Amino acid sequence: MKQVVGFGGSNSKSSINAALVRYILGQLEGVATNEVVLINYDIPMYGIDIEQEKGIPIDVQLLKNEIEKADGLVISVNEHNGSWSAYFKSVFDWLTRADRNFLEGKKILLSSTSPGARGASSSLDYAKSVMPRFGGTIVESFSFPSFQDHFDSDKLEITDDNLRLGVAEVIASFLNELSD
Repeated sequence: MKQVVGFGGSNSKSSINAALVRYILGQLEGVATNEVVLINYDIPMYGIDIEQEKGIPIDVQLLKNEIEKADGLVISVNEHNGSWSAYFKSVFDWLTRADRNFLEGKKILLSSTSPGARGASSSLDYAKSVMPRFGGTIVESFSFPSFQDHFDSDKLEITDDNLRLGVAEVIASFLNELSD
């Protein structure tokens, strides 16, 4: 059975991107071993001075180890002003400093969501252009629009039939790629 690790790009305790990841991983039950990693670690804003003085933070190493043991990743990126949040950007920067190719050999299902109709699509496009530079292969991606209108966070389910079917197709395609 393949190992899949998932995380949202936000450090918010009520992250809608983490909820979307939980939903996706829930659809993998019985097909893949999965784990949700909440990246609300105590990770400082990346800075070369911090790296030179203190090295790579232990929480970055822990996250890198979780990614390393996985066959596939489910990542949902959030969006602040048309790009990743400063927090996720910093975590990503630290990971690349710990190992430039930290995504090497990883098959990635990449998603994004937001309260708005664009579903954080700018952040998703940015992630699709950046992540392959660090060894990852994005095998599927989708933007989930108007999260609160189409998702029941209490039940962890998509409430819109068309979106549910579309996401199910993306998940099936990801699983197919993962098993190759």
